Amino acid sequence: MEANAMSLRGELHLLSPAARFRRGVPQHALWRSPSIRHRLKSRSSSIISASSSTTESESVCSPSSDRQEAESGSSSRVNPVYSPTPPNRELRTPHSGYHFDGTTRKFFEGWYFKVSIPEVRQSFCFMYSVESPAFTKKLSAVEVAQYGPRFTGVGAQILGADDKYICQYSEDSSDFWGSRHELMLGNTFISAKDSKPPNKEVPPQDFSRRVLEGFQVTPLWHQGFIRDDGRSNYVETVKTACWEYSTRPVYGWGDVGSTQKPTAGWLAAFPVFEPHWQVCMAGGLSTGWIEWDGKRFEFQNAPSYSEKNWGGAFPRKWFWVQCNVFEGASGEVALTAAGGLRQIPGVTETYENAALVGVHYDGKFYEFVPWNGFVEWEINTWGFWYMTAENNSHKVELEATTEDPGTTLRAPTAEAGLAPACKDTCFGRLRLQIWEKRYDGSKGKVVLDVTSNMAALEVGGGPWFSTWKGRTNTPELLNRVVGAPIDVESIFSLAPIFKPPGL
Repeated sequence: MEANAMSLRGELHLLSPAARFRRGVPQHALWRSPSIRHRLKSRSSSIISASSSTTESESVCSPSSDRQEAESGSSSRVNPVYSPTPPNRELRTPHSGYHFDGTTRKFFEGWYFKVSIPEVRQSFCFMYSVESPAFTKKLSAVEVAQYGPRFTGVGAQILGADDKYICQYSEDSSDFWGSRHELMLGNTFISAKDSKPPNKEVPPQDFSRRVLEGFQVTPLWHQGFIRDDGRSNYVETVKTACWEYSTRPVYGWGDVGSTQKPTAGWLAAFPVFEPHWQVCMAGGLSTGWIEWDGKRFEFQNAPSYSEKNWGGAFPRKWFWVQCNVFEGASGEVALTAAGGLRQIPGVTETYENAALVGVHYDGKFYEFVPWNGFVEWEINTWGFWYMTAENNSHKVELEATTEDPGTTLRAPTAEAGLAPACKDTCFGRLRLQIWEKRYDGSKGKVVLDVTSNMAALEVGGGPWFSTWKGRTNTPELLNRVVGAPIDVESIFSLAPIFKPPGL
């Protein structure tokens, strides 16, 4: 989960079959092709099954190599195809890598991946986090005296079908790994006997042989097996979860075919306005399976999403809306919107309102941020999210509601480490509208008017005593600085030895 225009978070959307992403044809060319647009208008549904797999007391997972052998005679099973992550891949966003700089300062990094299955109106949200990675084990009394208190460890959480939950956590992060400049990470909670845990991306069969409990994820591949650790007695849990799926990115954070943007502006390359936030993939197509609560969910070309946060700790208070499953559009739509209390660097603790709305539609990115306009919101303590924003050329409005009670999730906190800190649902109802602005600033031509019943909604931090009404109020000078068209990656490419981790 996330927050603030310099620190926030996200979820996903339904896309048609992957035929439009033919090899050798640039994605931006496909978006402009009339034949591709026609296919988008008549999208075919994903192949889905949600079948009973085992009894609840059994482990529902087996190594991928064993499963493939056992199912070799079955044509109904979905077997995702693994592809290693290529260098300099298309749609890579800034800040895809692991930002840990090796120092002992208070630090966390968190990642969020989601798959939505519209045919059964279910979503799976995978959340990973590492805290104080400079200390791979719980601090000794001497280390606490020297560095101050720290929360250490790795957590893996899933909010899955029917809003059930699983969490596995370890105070030991010695078997966690992350790529310095790419969206690649993994962790081994329990390794196979006489096997060394991976410290980089490995083929699926190799991972299954070496890792009994753990995960690995890249922009193109995601697999794992985790077991609930029994600490979440406040929510309905499942005992185990297992998954393997491939992903084909469609949207990063920017126009298709263009350089992708840092979500919170170029200053996110530096440790100010923490925690930072980056949407890594606003929309993608995923194919594979998830075994959950005794059922196997299979999917092809299912909408997927990913984002991340990093810094000292999660924001003090935030809200978030994300959706990739819409009705009413002729093309593909992905929405991410969030806001929070951003701490301004200085001697005293000063906070200000910050927020953004980002919409991808038909290959184009509509960005509404404090440095190109304003954002306003009204968010209830639970059940109602309303935002409106405008930039130089467009206006956007979204309203989301839910009658779902929501599920309490964990987030890295300064006070208690990975602790219950926010509430989510993937059953929100949402209406999203975008207009072109007339010469006088009023609403003109309708660009987009779509609805969903699968919006991901969140409130976090606090206290939330009453409805939060706000408007971005960043000082104009700061807006100009943050919104300056500075390409930090290009600058550091001239001196890569000084390039900060994660960028």
